[in-house]
Amino acid sequence: MPTQIPGTATESPSRSPMTIGHPLPRGDARAKACGREPYAADLFPENLLLAQALRSGLPCGRLLELELEEARQIPGIVAILTAKDVPGSNRQGIIHKDMPVLVEDHIRYCGDPLALIIADNKEAIRSAMACIRIHTEPSPGVFDLDEAMAENAPLVHEDKPGNMLAKATIQKGEPDFDACAAVVEGWFETPVQAHGFLETEAGTACLLEDGTLRMEVSTQSPFRDRFEISHALGIPFMQVHIHAPSLGGGFGGKDGATVQCLLGLAALHCPGRSVKMLWEREESFVAGYKRHACRMHYRLGALADGSLHSLHARLWYDTGAYAHLGPEVMELGMEHAAGPYRIPHTLTEGFCVHTHTPTGGAMRAFGVCQVSFTFESMMDMLAEKLEQDPLDLRLRNALHRGDTNGAGVLLESSTSLAACLEGIRNHPLWQTRRQWQKEAPPFCIRGTGLAAVFNAAGYGGGVRDAAIAKIEMDVKGHFIVHNAVTDMGQGNSSAFLQIAGHILRQSAEALRVRQPDTRSAYPSGSSSAGRTTYTFGKALISACEELASRLINRAGLILFLHNDEGLVLEPGRVRHEPSGRSVSLEQLASFMSLEERVCLGQFIAPVCRDVPDTSKGFFIGFPHVIFGYGAHLARVEVDTLTGRVQVKDYLALTDGGAVLNPSMFDQQVQGGVAQGIGYALYEDFITEKGVVKTKDFTTYLMPGSLDLPDILSLAPPVEEEESGPFGMKGIGEVAMNGPLPAIANALRDAGCRRIHKAPILAEAVLGSLENR
Repeated sequence: MPTQIPGTATESPSRSPMTIGHPLPRGDARAKACGREPYAADLFPENLLLAQALRSGLPCGRLLELELEEARQIPGIVAILTAKDVPGSNRQGIIHKDMPVLVEDHIRYCGDPLALIIADNKEAIRSAMACIRIHTEPSPGVFDLDEAMAENAPLVHEDKPGNMLAKATIQKGEPDFDACAAVVEGWFETPVQAHGFLETEAGTACLLEDGTLRMEVSTQSPFRDRFEISHALGIPFMQVHIHAPSLGGGFGGKDGATVQCLLGLAALHCPGRSVKMLWEREESFVAGYKRHACRMHYRLGALADGSLHSLHARLWYDTGAYAHLGPEVMELGMEHAAGPYRIPHTLTEGFCVHTHTPTGGAMRAFGVCQVSFTFESMMDMLAEKLEQDPLDLRLRNALHRGDTNGAGVLLESSTSLAACLEGIRNHPLWQTRRQWQKEAPPFCIRGTGLAAVFNAAGYGGGVRDAAIAKIEMDVKGHFIVHNAVTDMGQGNSSAFLQIAGHILRQSAEALRVRQPDTRSAYPSGSSSAGRTTYTFGKALISACEELASRLINRAGLILFLHNDEGLVLEPGRVRHEPSGRSVSLEQLASFMSLEERVCLGQFIAPVCRDVPDTSKGFFIGFPHVIFGYGAHLARVEVDTLTGRVQVKDYLALTDGGAVLNPSMFDQQVQGGVAQGIGYALYEDFITEKGVVKTKDFTTYLMPGSLDLPDILSLAPPVEEEESGPFGMKGIGEVAMNGPLPAIANALRDAGCRRIHKAPILAEAVLGSLENR
C-alpha cells in the first residue's frame, strides 16, 4: 500500500477505541487460553541448572551437623551450600527480618531450609537429598496458641523474652455493657488457609559477567525483592534486576521472598549459568506462607432500639515461626474488628503469637475475613436476642460518609454500604426466602444468611502508597504500557490497557502491556492490598493525558495549524475535525524523539488527615481512608442425615466505586466468593505437632466448580470515589469476607445451633442438629 501523506482526509479509523465502563475481554485471554503466556515456571534458559532446598522436616530443635561430602561426589551435583556460604546478613523479611535464607543453628518449623542443592538434573538432586545425613537435636515446641502463651513455654525465638511477637489496642470511648439492653458474647476460631494458586513458587536467576544478578521470578513485588535480596546476600541492590512475568495466582502468597534469595544465592555461586527453582506442590504447602489462624472473643451490646453501643474484642493471630507480616495482619484485623458499623464505644485488643508452625503471611483480605466471621455472627446473635430483623439491624447501624468507624477514623471517602444492603432487601432471593425454606426436600433443611462486609484498600498510614506509571509510543505508532505492578491473574494489565485506550482513543490492537521489569519500569509498590488499579491506574491516567497532549500539539505543528483547537485522537491517527485532515500516529512518531514519545505519571494515595488517638502499639498501616463495602446473601441446604452443606444460591452486592469493566468486576467478586466458600466449608491446613499433614490437593480440600453455586454479582448505584481513577476503588479483597459469616448465619437460620469454628465441616453440622 502507498504511504499516506500527512494531512489527507482519506484515512479512516481501523477499530473502535477502548472505553471505560464497557465489559471488554481481557487482553491476555487468548494467549493464556492457548498456552502462549509465559510464566516463571515455563522458563528454561540454555545451560540450565536446577536448585532445591533441603528442608528440616523437624518443627523445632537445633541443627548440629550436615554430612555433605558423599552427596557432593554424586555425578551432576554442582554445589551444596549451607549458611556459611551466604555472603550477606542471611536474613529476609518484608519488615521484620528474622527469617534465615539458610538455617545456621536453630530450627523453628518443619519447612526451614538447611542447605541448597544445585545440580544439572533432578535425579542428582534426589540422590543428594537421600544421601545427606542431618544431625539435629530436637527440642520441645509450641504448636498452638495455648501452648505458645503458657507460662514457661519453649521459645520459638531464643533471643526474645516470650512468644508474643506483637500486641496492640484500639479504644474509642468507654465500653459500658450495663448501659445496653442486650449483650451477646462468644468465642470464635478460624483455620490456617493455603493460597492454592495454580503456579507454585518459581523463578530463574543468572549472575552476568558485569556482576548483575538477573532474575525472572513469580513475585508480587519485584522492586521490593531487590532490597530483600541485597540485604540477605550482601550485594548492591542496583545490581539486582528482576523481571516479573504473569503470575499463575498469588493472593498474597508471593508477597515476600519465597525462592528469590535462594535463587540469588545459587546464581552467585554459579556465575554465568542460569539456575531454576520450582517448588513442587508439597514443598509449597510446607514452606510457603499461609493465612493466619485466629481465635477471637467478642462481647457486643446494643440499646433497645438496636443501636450498637459497646464492643470489646480480643483477637489472637497465630503467625507461625517467623514474623513476616504478622503484626500488620493483626493490625488490619483490629482496624476492621468493629465491622462496617457505627459503634460509639469500642475496645479492641490484638495479640500476634509465634508457634513452631509454617509462617503466616499475606492472603486475600489480610486479617479481615477472620473478624468478619465473628462480628457478622454476633450481629445475627444480637438480632435474635432483640427479636429484630437481621437486615434491619444492619441498616440501622451501617456506616455512612461522615461517620466515625469503630477504629475512630472519620470516613471522608465514598461509603455506600447502605446501598448494598438495600439491594439485598429488594432482591427476590431475600424476599422469597421463607417460601424457599418451606420447599426443602425430604431430610433437608434450608436457611438464608446475610453478611455486611468492608475492607480497606492500600497500605494505610506510615507507608508511602505511590505509583509511577510509564507509557511509550513506539515508532509504529503503537503504545506500550510499562506495568510496574504484577498481574497475578486479577486482570490489572487489561485494566491498564483499557485506561490507556480510553484516554488515547485507541483500539486494543494498538496497545500492549510490558510486564514489570526493574530496568524499564519505576517502583510502584506491590500487587496487593486492593491497590493496583487504584494507585497505578491513577498514575497511568496522568501519563496518558500528558502523552495525548504531546501528540495533539505535534500534530498541530505538522498540519500547520495556528492552534490545537479541533484536533482529536482517533484509532491510529490525530484528526483535525473542522478540515478532516489527519496525520497517522506512525508518521507522527517519526517527528518525535524517544524522550518525547515516553511519558510518566505519578500518584500518591491520600492518607488520613487527622490520625485518631485511639491506637497503641501499632507499627505501620493504620489508619486507612479508602474502603470497599459489600452485602452478601447465601442460601444453604443441609442434608440432616449426613451433615452435608450445599450453597444453593449466592448474591454479592459490592461497592467498588465506579466500575471500569463490568466483566472483570464480576470476575473479581465471583473469585473472592468462591475462595471464601472454600474457607467456610472445605479448607483446613492441618499440622500435628508442627508437622504438615495436608501436603497436596488430595489432603487439602478445595471446592471445584461443581461444588459452587451460581454466584450473582451486582454493583448497586454507589458513590464514586473522587480520588480513584474514573471514580473506582479496589475490590480485590472485600468479596472474600462475606461467605463464611453468611453461610454460618444461613445454617443458624435453617435451624442449626450457632457454629463458632471454621471450616464448617459435616461433623460439626451434624453436631449442631442434635437436640435442636
